[in-house]
Amino acid sequence: MQIQTTDDGFDLVLDGRLILRHRINAPCLFVGRGDARMDMYRGNFDIEDYVIERTPLAHAVASGSEIAFSAAPGQPARIILNVSGDGRNAAVAFRSANPSINRVWLRVKADKDEHVWGGGEQMSYFDMRGRRFPLWTSEPGVGRDKTTEITFKADVTGKSGGDYWNTNYPQPTFLSSRRYALHVETTAYSAFDFRRGDFHEVEIWAVPERIELTARPTFIALVEAMSERFGRQPPLPEWVYRGAIIGLKDGSNSFERLENIIAAGTKVSGLWCEDWVGLRQTSFGARLFWDWKANEDRYPSLRQRLAELEGRGIRFLGYVNPYLAVDGSLFPEAEAAGYFAKDESGNTALVDFGEFDCGVVDFTNPEAAAWFAERVIGQNMLDFGLSGWMADFGEYLPIDVKLANGVDAKLMHNAWPTLWAEVNARAVASRGKTGEVLFFMRAGFTGVQKHCPLLWGGDQSVDFTRHDGLVTVMSGALSSGLIGNAYHHSDIGGYTSLFGNVRTAELIMRWAEMGAFTPVMRTHEGNRPRDNLQIDQDPQVLGHFARMTKIYVHLVPYLKSLVAEASTRGLPVQRPLFLHFEDDPRTYAIQDAYLYGPDLLVAPVWQAGKTEWSTYVPGGERWVHVWSGKTFLGGQDVTVPAPIGEPPVFYRATSEFADLFAGLRNV
Repeated sequence: MQIQTTDDGFDLVLDGRLILRHRINAPCLFVGRGDARMDMYRGNFDIEDYVIERTPLAHAVASGSEIAFSAAPGQPARIILNVSGDGRNAAVAFRSANPSINRVWLRVKADKDEHVWGGGEQMSYFDMRGRRFPLWTSEPGVGRDKTTEITFKADVTGKSGGDYWNTNYPQPTFLSSRRYALHVETTAYSAFDFRRGDFHEVEIWAVPERIELTARPTFIALVEAMSERFGRQPPLPEWVYRGAIIGLKDGSNSFERLENIIAAGTKVSGLWCEDWVGLRQTSFGARLFWDWKANEDRYPSLRQRLAELEGRGIRFLGYVNPYLAVDGSLFPEAEAAGYFAKDESGNTALVDFGEFDCGVVDFTNPEAAAWFAERVIGQNMLDFGLSGWMADFGEYLPIDVKLANGVDAKLMHNAWPTLWAEVNARAVASRGKTGEVLFFMRAGFTGVQKHCPLLWGGDQSVDFTRHDGLVTVMSGALSSGLIGNAYHHSDIGGYTSLFGNVRTAELIMRWAEMGAFTPVMRTHEGNRPRDNLQIDQDPQVLGHFARMTKIYVHLVPYLKSLVAEASTRGLPVQRPLFLHFEDDPRTYAIQDAYLYGPDLLVAPVWQAGKTEWSTYVPGGERWVHVWSGKTFLGGQDVTVPAPIGEPPVFYRATSEFADLFAGLRNV
């Protein structure tokens, strides 16, 4: 890392890459003050900033490893940067000389043809170039496209429409096609602006601790460095490889339905019942009862049934979130101990979730975090026999509560998913079951990688739409995978059904085809099960799904090799094409196809009514179409038949797993 001074500024260079270029007439750093308005509507946010001051710090004086910035010569320094590191890993620490500064804008040198990826889990655009991305954990929104009717209706009825940049899992980290990564160490609201040709602008609503820079000669080495920095997941549990996790929330009927699904030839590894805690009836329909323990009325003799399932190699999974309902048994216990976040008056802050109130357990209080990990997850879930669960609602910390650590909730909001993941991981570790128990989360932020063993893509709509349907899951897997999240999956068939939007048989089958080529297959009945087609309600759908689970199981030897790579090197199972074909620029912006490990190219059909599909196969290889056996020379667009049951999948002709892949034709 070098500071190269000039007569009117300096250049900051990392391993030959120009990162910052500062000149008096083109400063790289701006500071100021802003007054933000943040309104929260059940996980959705309306955020607006009134910028009071934005001052370019045109004058910079470099002395050794320090750079002092001021608005003009003779004026006192407002920000001091301290540069450290070597040619591969470097950091720029920030120190403010003025406590009133609460906005920082940093301009990073860009090339006109540069590509950038990351930003956490981005669902609409994998290549972020040309757009601005606010980084704030929230509900992603319904529709996520302001030009569509469904997004408009969601905005009107619940301020929940969302936009292309809304995500459960933001992270202020990006990777550049110049083979370096930039990470902002902050929990404050921030934004990446990639709309300019000659610079990227990083906006932070606080003075950050530091900017971290990482350079490597290849994309693979860069991704390995990211996973080393943020944390790596344990191997997937052995039981997962037996087949799909079947999501049913039908009380004790779930067991009978599971037997019918198995009888159809489905390979099953788990039964996932969100409603294991019971239900409450509201005007919105049936909702889970947020008191995290088994409900004997809805699931009689559940503990015995769990043991019976496990004896057959099938695990049971449940659901939990950080909130406790006021009318549940755990609420008074936590309140008596002072474990809840407080309101302005110092009383337990209550959050309205739609006809029932809840308290949020304050994970900044070490005793509260330990209590939830042991009392709730340890005793009520792990000791009861659960082998996994959905750890939901990490993005929901209200921004007006008072926390035990004294930090403003606006600064803790982004950090909350990581704290929530840590509580879950701590509980699992306390029982010696890390790598055996599988919990999955949709919310995330910096450091969640170290604690969360599996991401899921969140609440996609039950459709083929461009910004909220099946295709968004691929972008989410690829973007999050570059920053240390090796395992990603989604609700097969989607989740959100509103305003008459319901599943079709085609959608479920196409989603299952993609799910067979992901680390974990899992179904979900969705938010309105009775309105939507389920996998066990249509013989064609069930037969197709059963075959897809057989394909998943057939690929287990290959998947296990990818899990081993994830554990030792941090490489994601689902990979962007450029990770293995970085000399092929056509691969840099592809987001509707992915490499499943190094040897399988998967291009799921994500539009309705298609019987053939076109995709790009990277250059320098011969690719074999799985179903026909036809070989294609890489470096071209190819079109193949894609009837239901034959998703576009290709393998490298030279792969050591070529015989395994060829065997898919007989599954």
